[in-house]
Amino acid sequence: MPSLPTLQDRFTGCLLGGAVGDALGAPVEFVSRQRIHKQFGPQGISDYAPAFGGFGVITDDTQMTLFTAEGLLRADVRGSMRGMCHPPSVIAHAYLRWLVTQGGEPTQEIREGLLDHSLEEAPGWLIQQRELHHRRAPGNTCLTALQSMTRLGDKAINNSKGCGGVMRVAPVGLYLWPSSDVGAAFELACESAAITHAHPSGILPAGVLAAVILQLLHGITLRGALELAMAELQTHADHEETSQFLITALELADSNLPPEQAISFLGEGWVAEEALAIAVYCTLVAEDFRHGVMLAVNHDGDSDSTGAIAGNLLGVMLGVKAIPSAWLAPLELREVISEMAQDLLAVNEWDVDEMGGKDNDWVWEKYPGF
Repeated sequence: MPSLPTLQDRFTGCLLGGAVGDALGAPVEFVSRQRIHKQFGPQGISDYAPAFGGFGVITDDTQMTLFTAEGLLRADVRGSMRGMCHPPSVIAHAYLRWLVTQGGEPTQEIREGLLDHSLEEAPGWLIQQRELHHRRAPGNTCLTALQSMTRLGDKAINNSKGCGGVMRVAPVGLYLWPSSDVGAAFELACESAAITHAHPSGILPAGVLAAVILQLLHGITLRGALELAMAELQTHADHEETSQFLITALELADSNLPPEQAISFLGEGWVAEEALAIAVYCTLVAEDFRHGVMLAVNHDGDSDSTGAIAGNLLGVMLGVKAIPSAWLAPLELREVISEMAQDLLAVNEWDVDEMGGKDNDWVWEKYPGF
């Protein structure tokens, strides 16, 4: 019997799996399934193709996932050292740093307040990774919401249910792993998504994804994790659209329909409930990591986002060793992504408190608490 993946394998598999799905889907985002098969053959795209001037290049999906993780770690450091913290505000601050990497300009009150200070005095580790300072088709909703933000942590003022909220919240489920509190993971992921997307169907799928990932880490099966997450989902107002898409994904996974037909019933993934449902379906019917991610990217629509979410789920279930080495080797920022996964696992062992001290200087330097 093969050995089960370790907790570190699952953390690393989740983030690298998401990045692999993102990079595999990037060249065929906006491309119809018919054109994909015409270009790449009957299997569709099965290896990295040129995108943004390279092979294995990540998009804004993975960029924002990394900044979500950084925001969570900075919030943890702040809570430990200062005794108080509002995590959504710290995550919003992280998203503003991502905005800067994209050449976006925050409001004057945000720029002249905490953001300029943090960029100049305590930038932290992540924003200093120069490969992140490239525009990789960032979502207009994310850009607009962050550019108009006037106070950290406020909910976006729009009615968007685009998938930009759900595709970036996998780190929430990882960060909360010592607990098995479905509600806590659901709520924090929803608060993170609401920073840029205000429609309930743009927010609630993020809660489902984080809650499922948390339960998978605790050894619950995918169907069991979905059942727990959907029970939590149904306690929230305006859950019906997201609930129905997930129910349909489960029904399709139990049907005899060919995957291409089943996925077409779930939409194209541009909106959050569709993207989550497509990724859930592909994960449920996957024979292995490669099969599931290929299903998730070879369809009409937002291939990189559905690939990223499916990669997150399959990675946390199967571990990093299940990801084909041919996909891992050329992956952009692979070492950075792996290190972020290691830090999400190790944060609970960091000896950080309000006294600080030289032994903790590296923590504050890497993840300043604001």
